[in-house]
Amino acid sequence: MLPIALTIAGSDPGGGAGIQADLKTFHQLRVFGTSAITLITVQNTTRVSRVETLDPELVGAQIDAVLEDLPPRAVKTGALGTAAIVAVIAGRNFPADCPLVVDPVMIGKHGTPLIDAAARAALRDLLISRAFLVTPNLPEAAELAAMPVGNLIQMREAARRIARFGARSVLIKGGHLEGPDFATETVDVLFHEGVFTEFRAVRVDTVHTHGTGCTYSAAIAAFLARGIPLPEAVARAKRFIDEAIRTGPGLGAGSGPVNHWAEAGCDSL
Repeated sequence: MLPIALTIAGSDPGGGAGIQADLKTFHQLRVFGTSAITLITVQNTTRVSRVETLDPELVGAQIDAVLEDLPPRAVKTGALGTAAIVAVIAGRNFPADCPLVVDPVMIGKHGTPLIDAAARAALRDLLISRAFLVTPNLPEAAELAAMPVGNLIQMREAARRIARFGARSVLIKGGHLEGPDFATETVDVLFHEGVFTEFRAVRVDTVHTHGTGCTYSAAIAAFLARGIPLPEAVARAKRFIDEAIRTGPGLGAGSGPVNHWAEAGCDSL
């Protein structure tokens, strides 16, 4: 049976991030994508001019409609907007064997907040405790762990702290790492079952990185839905997002999208 994945996130009319990026990624990785929209943005590759969150009851109703008829084998969350929306998601009964991937999206590519202060606390207290995997970037990891995160040692400590909120595993994405050691490569750190694993790739010099976090976490969720164990799911997703960045289509006048048609690595599945 075709595996199903559910994304619960915001909408990006430019198609590079959010629900649109997640569904494109699911499709490319041969997973049937379903969705529940949490907020609407007005944005393109150069700006975000408006963010409107949806009624929490409506968000919950979307999720329930999917769960009733199209049970997912993996769920991922993105931008959630408010504490009430976080609480609605945390209160849903997802299938027992369905991993929850929480991408704690806090700020958009152009610096626009996509979650308020109360929602950040709710995310930490209500949702991360249910997560199979949490995938913060460096600023998000610093916020969640309440510490500076700018090197590999700090990434490891932040992962330990975030795991104490109840998450089974933590993947800290190192795309924002600076300094001569990271001028030519990126490093992500996975904390899983008490073991740290590093995932390294050649850094691509490009401004077209809109939606990388959404696409990366969606790819992990897709591979989990296909039954791939977490470390291998992350490794495959890392290869996919790196190729998607390297072969980006160069669309838009600002920070454009990655290539969601990138080589998916599905032939061996």
